[in-house]
Amino acid sequence: MESLAQLEALCERLYNSQDSVERAHAENTLKCFSVNTDYISQCQFILDNALTPYALMLASSSLLKQVTEHSLALQLRLDISNSCSQSTCVFAIYAFHVCVSLITYVLVLMFCSVGNYLINYLAKRGPELQSFVTASLIQLLCRLTKFGWFDDDRFRDLVKESTNFLSQATSDHYAIGLKILNQLVSEMNQPNPGLPSTHHRRVACSFRDQSLFQIFQISLTSLGQLKSDVASRLQELALSLCLKCLSFDFVGTSIDESSEEFGTVQIPSAWRPVLEDPSTLQIFFDYYAITEAPLSKEALECLVRLASVRRSLFTNDAARSKFLAHLMTGTKEILQTGQGLADHDNYHEYCRLLGRFRVNYQLSELVNVEGYSDWIQLVAEFTLKSLQSWQWASSSVYYLLGLWSRLVTSVPYLKGDAPSLLDEFVPKITEGFITSRFNSVQAGFPDDLSDNPLDNVELLQDQLDCFPYLCRFQERARMQTGDKSEISVIEAKLAWIVHIIAAIVKIKQCTGCSLESQEVLDAELSARVLQLINVTDSGLHSQRYCELSKQRLDRAILTFFQHFRKSYVGDQAMHSSKQLYARLSELLGLHDHLLLLNVIVGKIATNLKCYTESQEVIDHTLSLFLELASGYMTGKLLLKLDTIKFIVANHTVFISLESTPDSMFRTDAVKCALIGLMRDLRGIAMATNRTYGLLFDWLYPAHMPLLLKGISHWTDTPEVTTPLLKFMAEFVLNKAQRLTFDSSSPNGILLFREVSKLIVAYGSRVLSLPNAADIYAYKYKGMWICFTILARALAGNYVNFGVFELYGDRALSDALDIALKMTLSIPLADILAFRKLTKAYFAFLEVLFSSHITFILNLNTNTFMHIVGSLESGLKGLDTNISSQCAAAVDNLAAFYFNNITMGEAPTSPAAINLARHIVECPTLFPEVFSDLKAQILASQPVDQHQRLSVCFDKLMADVARSLDSKNRDKRSSTVLVLLAQLEDGRDSSQSVGVTLG
Repeated sequence: MESLAQLEALCERLYNSQDSVERAHAENTLKCFSVNTDYISQCQFILDNALTPYALMLASSSLLKQVTEHSLALQLRLDISNSCSQSTCVFAIYAFHVCVSLITYVLVLMFCSVGNYLINYLAKRGPELQSFVTASLIQLLCRLTKFGWFDDDRFRDLVKESTNFLSQATSDHYAIGLKILNQLVSEMNQPNPGLPSTHHRRVACSFRDQSLFQIFQISLTSLGQLKSDVASRLQELALSLCLKCLSFDFVGTSIDESSEEFGTVQIPSAWRPVLEDPSTLQIFFDYYAITEAPLSKEALECLVRLASVRRSLFTNDAARSKFLAHLMTGTKEILQTGQGLADHDNYHEYCRLLGRFRVNYQLSELVNVEGYSDWIQLVAEFTLKSLQSWQWASSSVYYLLGLWSRLVTSVPYLKGDAPSLLDEFVPKITEGFITSRFNSVQAGFPDDLSDNPLDNVELLQDQLDCFPYLCRFQERARMQTGDKSEISVIEAKLAWIVHIIAAIVKIKQCTGCSLESQEVLDAELSARVLQLINVTDSGLHSQRYCELSKQRLDRAILTFFQHFRKSYVGDQAMHSSKQLYARLSELLGLHDHLLLLNVIVGKIATNLKCYTESQEVIDHTLSLFLELASGYMTGKLLLKLDTIKFIVANHTVFISLESTPDSMFRTDAVKCALIGLMRDLRGIAMATNRTYGLLFDWLYPAHMPLLLKGISHWTDTPEVTTPLLKFMAEFVLNKAQRLTFDSSSPNGILLFREVSKLIVAYGSRVLSLPNAADIYAYKYKGMWICFTILARALAGNYVNFGVFELYGDRALSDALDIALKMTLSIPLADILAFRKLTKAYFAFLEVLFSSHITFILNLNTNTFMHIVGSLESGLKGLDTNISSQCAAAVDNLAAFYFNNITMGEAPTSPAAINLARHIVECPTLFPEVFSDLKAQILASQPVDQHQRLSVCFDKLMADVARSLDSKNRDKRSSTVLVLLAQLEDGRDSSQSVGVTLG
């Protein structure tokens, strides 16, 4: 590049030339400034010396691109700033030679210098620059600020620097300050191609917390100061700044800027005082009143955002109601004056503002605001005018219809005496919508199909999505305001008519003769009753099951069915009543008694479903069903009905599951059926006490293999194993001594064998499965249910477990072995972390130490010590039930030790020998702690109390026999309590003496 003049000429051709070849040549020549980092210093030179705005634009835009796309080469920006001090450069050179790692710090300093240079440049030359050059430089400044936000605190001083522009006397500098703040908010709110999205979000959140509120306050202050400056560009900048602050992505939802829809505005709590200040809301209403479009539109946009702030922002309901009242008052004044609504953009934005009432406020809040009646009337009139102006306001009507649809859907939840007045206005709006659509057809359209509302599919769908709610509300209001007494009278009259028809149909079985004319007449009358059923169980009548007149009518219909069944249902009646069924076939398509019987069963099902509060109708319905089921012919006919087949099929799930081959057992259908069956069986088992024997005889032995098959195929699916195991846990529970088998019955043993098979099948498979992310749901839940099953079965007192060892049956041994493996597979920390697992584990240990301690003692020493150690952890817990269970287990172990080791001459039984071995390998298991405990307690007491306490300890062991009978235990407990009381008295007396001496 030979001279600056040549560059300025190229820039002129780049931006202004009409010749594409010439413009392309200039672009290729100047491309180096934006892609080559070596030209950064030249860009600064251009900014300092160029005279044409196009050259300045080139330098600014090139630097912006360099900052965005070449952020790693920031050291090259040293040449951009002339304001960098000599000490900074010396320090940078020194740091570079000392340690390469300090380069980042140097670059930060340079980056700050760039920002200072741009601010000084704008302050000095900004007012004389072209607007597009100023905008480009400000964008560069804000991009630098964003990219270096976390590198140095000085990058965050841009807001402060901007306020310096606002404090200067000239309006040009004031405008530059507002432009900088506008661009800064926009820059922070929008992702950049050269910045990772996570880093962008971190910068945006930091900017939101540290600077955004201050900028919003500056914008409000500017609006207040510029209120008298009519039609000023400064007003436009201040309003734009307010809108950008309120439109900021506060929580990172990435709002689609192309869409007019947005959710609740999540303004931070720190903004609460400003938002609750009435002047904040009022200033935007004032600006709407004093400005023309497009400024007035921006004021409305700010109001739309304010109307969408989150509910929780306000201090209390009173503050929120005050804010809502202010909004309603402001919108009402606009409707009363109609100011600005002649402008299409204002009109559309005002409709959006009204639409926000449907999203962020409830009908109960609106009706309690003073002046609601005037406001809703004005909104209704405005809506009707908008509907009539369909050509002009077609895209805005959607928001109004949305408001009304939301209001009417809230009516059922409206409480209090305040009237909503919707029943007055909604019918008019409904009629106005339909009329306006018809008028649009009659008006005719030009050739452009886009002007026809029927061709605008998106707009048509939006409006029709809201309109049905208005129609439903109008229909519901008409039903609710209808004369219920009149409906009751009609139902009573119909009940009489049905009773008369039932009496006429009944005569056939009394006379014993059948004339064709009588059958045709009966068919005509019966067809009316059957058609009446369709009417009474649909529409408005489906909401009247609690009305007495409706119940009387349905009881009359049941009486008709009873008489009709006796006269015309059955094989013999079918053959002798051909004329009746031929006529019914013509009238209703019911050509035989099976179809008619299906109608009767359908009515029975409807009554059982809908008349849960009417005992009389339920009794009458069940009586009819009993007659059908108990009749010889009708009972056989019922089994031919698809409805009955479906019911029966759903009660024979056992058969279908048991007949399913193994290759088909892992299907979703089997899974759902098995889950439902196990839940049903568990409910049945929970309800059986005296009838437990019937349930047992039904399930054993015919259906028990299905449980084993299910647990074997679905071990890795907790959705199946959990209900299955829970059923078994309920099935083996001997609550209220319901498992009372005959003394000679082996049922208890047989039941435990099935339990053993089930637990062994589940445990052996679940232990081999890999651990999942949610290990509790995947493994631990099934394991603790297994522990519960075993604990209940072992403590149920309905099995003689000695039989298993006597006859060499390993059912008990296998069940205990697999249960032990499951307990050892769970870390003790996990056992104590999950409450249900903890309870099941220690309940199982209590039963083992109580009734099967030999199994515990026969374990190897490491396993034995692990179990005993877990008891210690349970004793230290805060749950009294668990600590009691652990204490009981320790008591049983100590009793066995005392009886077989302490009092015995030498261990003789295998269990005692094993316990002695455990003691040898772990001497601290049963230490001689009494003397050590005595010495420890005496040492902790004052010296003058030692003699008295020694006597107490001697008395503790006096007259106590070395046995574990209940009398001796009670005596020992009482002496321990006396010792504790004396220790407490000694502590109190020593404390009182210490106080006196002090």
